[in-house]
Amino acid sequence: MRRPLAAPPAPKDGPRINEEIKVPRVLLIDENGEKQGEMPISAALEAAQEAGLDLVEVAPNSQPPVVKVMDFGKYKYQEQKRKAEARKNQKVVEIKEIKLRPGIDDHDLDVKTRAMNGFFEEGDKVKLTLRFRGREMAHPHLGMDVLDRVRKQFDGVAKVELEPRLEGKQMIMVLAPR
Repeated sequence: MRRPLAAPPAPKDGPRINEEIKVPRVLLIDENGEKQGEMPISAALEAAQEAGLDLVEVAPNSQPPVVKVMDFGKYKYQEQKRKAEARKNQKVVEIKEIKLRPGIDDHDLDVKTRAMNGFFEEGDKVKLTLRFRGREMAHPHLGMDVLDRVRKQFDGVAKVELEPRLEGKQMIMVLAPR
């Protein structure tokens, strides 16, 4: 019985370092950021060892590949911090849902629109769901009137991302902040 072949090593994420760089010639940048010119990989590895640092491939797709002498551990740490900072500053847009009825009273609608105003200030989208019951289905124009009132009220603050449309027993419209 034949032995199964060993699985190929998992592809390494991040740049190649030191002996992992398998190209014959590279463009070397020293630890001070100065270009040292094109040289064989062995000479570049020697320069990195003399400095007591790692040789890191920073531009593998250029001709010849660009390598830099740096502390790889410190580089990875800074990269991790940069990604965490980008994640922290990222705003996730949420979709908030407001449920209405075709016969909603003016004051009740005002309460709902105040809540929507807060959502738009936070940068969230608002999904308006207008639910019909029983014989209200015979008068979809009443639901359109309510959604048009809301649309006109938020004309300067929000734009309609999804026009009102009837889906089964409910009418849906999505507004996004401008």
